Amino acid sequence: MNYQVLARKWRPHNFTEVVGQEHVVKSLINALQHNRLHHAYLFTGTRGVGKTTIARILAKAINCENLQDFNPCGVCSVCRDLDEGRFLDLIEVDAASRTKVEDTRDLLDNAQYAPNHGRYKVYLIDEVHMLSGHSFNALLKTLEEPPPHVKFLLATTDPHKIPVTVLSRCLQFNLKRLLPAQIFTQMEFILQQENIEFEAAALKLLSRAADGSMRDGLSLLDQAIVYGNGKVTTEDVRAMLGTVAQQPVDDILIALAQGDAVAILDKINEIANRYFRSCIVSHWFNKYLRQLIMILMVTCLRHCPPCLPLKMFSFFIRLVWWDKKTSI
Repeated sequence: MNYQVLARKWRPHNFTEVVGQEHVVKSLINALQHNRLHHAYLFTGTRGVGKTTIARILAKAINCENLQDFNPCGVCSVCRDLDEGRFLDLIEVDAASRTKVEDTRDLLDNAQYAPNHGRYKVYLIDEVHMLSGHSFNALLKTLEEPPPHVKFLLATTDPHKIPVTVLSRCLQFNLKRLLPAQIFTQMEFILQQENIEFEAAALKLLSRAADGSMRDGLSLLDQAIVYGNGKVTTEDVRAMLGTVAQQPVDDILIALAQGDAVAILDKINEIANRYFRSCIVSHWFNKYLRQLIMILMVTCLRHCPPCLPLKMFSFFIRLVWWDKKTSI
């Protein structure tokens, strides 16, 4: 049997399984509960936070034959067909590969016809901002006055590129970046279900490296499992990610506070021998120092003279600017 990556195997199939987007899930469940479904939804957010997943769950919910607490049942013919990718009334389009106006017109020509099996014919357009201007114009009329049996679900990582005329006709939901703790909890649950040994510190490193994206986090977790030969350990994850261990960073900062130049040079030499990219080291130091400065600023705002926080804030701005400059 072919191996299925964790991001696909553990993709949510109902609203209860969605992680970190409670504000969106609550709104959609309330809409289903009171039968107040909009004809067009726009899901925005960075990559890997659940835009397409939530759109598919919504398409399943509005066509499900036996909703369970306004969640798709997962066992009826509609839910099974949709999970297996053979539900005829879900027309899923990647706008990045179909940008021409002719493609959009061909797509919408069938909107006037009734659904084959479900209650609604659902058009799920991913990366909708990639459509051309003429394609948006072709979509506009149908989006404004769609047939009663048609729903539009749009997803994008860049809503600023979508015309205002289209935005005003959609109900927009902005999906948040996931917190490292949320990604960590999901990784921990998945590894327990998969019976894979892991160290909590390793999962914390992976959840931070995911940068708010659950899909990126699970892809890194897949990589870590292979790298560690079926186990996820802190040492293997650090070697895989190329991140700087916390202890050398602490040692350098302590030596810097003590004015011990020899210890600083020894630690820098140790890091240079282990990590081939100096930008990784500088990025980690800048991130660590920013956190310290923010803590100091909060403390100074309560206990220090008014002039001192202003000087620290100026230094903080310059540090952020330097971090962005060196990371380009």
